[in-house]
Amino acid sequence: SVLASIRSVQTNIVAFDTAVVDLTEHQHDPVELLFATQLGGGTDIAKALGYAETLVRTPQDTILVLISDLFEGGNQGEMFKKVAALRRAGVTVVTLLALNDEGAPAYDHDNAAVFGALDVPAFACTPALFPDLMAAAIQKRDLKIWAGENGVAVKS
Repeated sequence: SVLASIRSVQTNIVAFDTAVVDLTEHQHDPVELLFATQLGGGTDIAKALGYAETLVRTPQDTILVLISDLFEGGNQGEMFKKVAALRRAGVTVVTLLALNDEGAPAYDHDNAAVFGALDVPAFACTPALFPDLMAAAIQKRDLKIWAGENGVAVKS
């Protein structure tokens, strides 16, 4: 909701499992946003990235934050194609990995490695560091360097 309150920043929030749901209309109310997010099992990251592509107006000024464990239940090749196309267009893509009950990232290591090769860092970021991460992305800083400076291990 903080990003949504900044006038110069357009924020879209999209949730997905095997379906994609645009929750942007709920972004000003975090409680409503949580209750609006009632998705089931399965993961189709490629479909979600395809939807996100339709929201991009100025790629060089777009930051796409994918919150996922990168276990793709849909078309893995299509997922990689979508990420590569977003990067080629100039979109900054960041993957925030899901955390297990111990606070450690639980994720698909192979997919994270491919994302890394596409210059898409994948790491676990605490809520306290998220504003700094977004500031670094907006400033077009190298997010792998940012991660190192903040003690965040890049998993790609």
